[in-house]
Amino acid sequence: MSNLQLRVLSAVVLAIATLGLTWFGGLPFRLLSAAISAVIFYEWTRMSRPSGTTGLGFLPEALLLVFLGALITGLPALWLLLLIAALVAATAIAAQLRGAGQWDASGLAYAAVSGLSLALLRDGDHSGLVAILFLFAVVWATDIFAYFVGRAVGGPRLAPSISPGKTRSGALGGAVGGVVAGLILAVAAGAGNLPMLGLVALALSIVSQAGDLLESWVKRRHGRKDSGALIPGHGGVMDRVDGLVAAAFALYVIGWISAGADQPAQGLFPI
Repeated sequence: MSNLQLRVLSAVVLAIATLGLTWFGGLPFRLLSAAISAVIFYEWTRMSRPSGTTGLGFLPEALLLVFLGALITGLPALWLLLLIAALVAATAIAAQLRGAGQWDASGLAYAAVSGLSLALLRDGDHSGLVAILFLFAVVWATDIFAYFVGRAVGGPRLAPSISPGKTRSGALGGAVGGVVAGLILAVAAGAGNLPMLGLVALALSIVSQAGDLLESWVKRRHGRKDSGALIPGHGGVMDRVDGLVAAAFALYVIGWISAGADQPAQGLFPI
């Protein structure tokens, strides 16, 4: 099997599994969100810890497990956010006292906020389903259009010192594709206020591309080409979800402003 065939096969399998758990929502999707959070932290620490060691022992992993348990059991949003702040602060203080770097604390924050945003966006109602599908449509279309437009048009690099392969034309094409895909999903779901959702889709597309660049910077900072090797033909999980989790956090914040921290999707898709 060629590398291209392997990439396509693994992508199809992951997409089917993800969409299936998204459809069920509730506990199955919280378990998926917790798994994504755990793997993100695993890959982050494998990249950032010198020679795989840390001066903190297994403290960061133990604190992450506390958060994952709270996420899976469905703790209210405010308590989850306060828990994340406390766990990250504890990790940062421990690192400071032991003279270690702050990469574990930042990785814990990144992983926990990623899992929280996905889980609370989906929740268990129809609005949550539409919100997550809207997120997927925008982010996946952004990735696809950015790749093909960038290859077809070329031009100046977007951020040559961070990710030399990305072009400004690709970024623009990705943003247009993301907005179009988001609006198509919104129309198919019967959502109203399409001009507002178009602006939200544009914001998510931009944030997802920024999230991709952030992960590229972290990899370059630690001399890594991929975040891991868990997905055949693709590399690590972070390589596949970097833009998604950044956009999920942005959508969660927008929904929080509209309808509150526990049911953010209701403010975006009151269906």
